[in-house]
Amino acid sequence: MHELSIAQSLLALIEDEMAKHDNKRLVTVKVKHGRLSAVVPEALAMAFEVMTTDTRLAGAQLVMEESPVVLRCRTCGREFSPESPSAAFAPCPGCGEELGHTVLSGRELYIEYLELE
Repeated sequence: MHELSIAQSLLALIEDEMAKHDNKRLVTVKVKHGRLSAVVPEALAMAFEVMTTDTRLAGAQLVMEESPVVLRCRTCGREFSPESPSAAFAPCPGCGEELGHTVLSGRELYIEYLELE
């Protein structure tokens, strides 16, 4: 379960950021993850909850948003989002090319914002 190590990294980043802002209380953290990032939202939420229990971050809300996959066709340059959840086989709607597209989004994993009080 790599979500546990992701949660550890998120918490370290959150703690660092909170130290810059006078150690305020964390209310909400929003994490944006791409469909191709291999994050299981439920597992990350559980890891976050377990790791914040009995800490000063206990009770903070973790909000997650999934980013869609956006590809650029290697042949015609058209940008598109594949209909299937996997981008392994994604024919271009413009020219029909099936392989070799550039991934423009869908792999990201980052903290979009922290709400502190």
